[in-house]
Amino acid sequence: MSFLQKFFGGSSAKPEKRYYTFSVKCPRCGEIISGRVDLDNDPSVEYEEGGDVYYARKVLMGDGRCFQRVEVTFKFTRARTLIEQHVTGGEFVS
Repeated sequence: MSFLQKFFGGSSAKPEKRYYTFSVKCPRCGEIISGRVDLDNDPSVEYEEGGDVYYARKVLMGDGRCFQRVEVTFKFTRARTLIEQHVTGGEFVS
């Protein structure tokens, strides 16, 4: 039985954090918009920085009352730790 548990992943190890979640506020209507970055798929390597920096960009829009776009950019290390975050057309909220 223990062989099958090992083979099919029956371990109790916690999965690593896969998503980086954030919220921004639209300056036009005041709506709080939530977003997330899939740390396994969204970031792209930035070769100008030596290949150790990963870059992700998201453009968010609210639920339809306001069509203002809010663009966010993130830089992560190879270990997916946040280095920088910038927002255009809105502001970050915690």
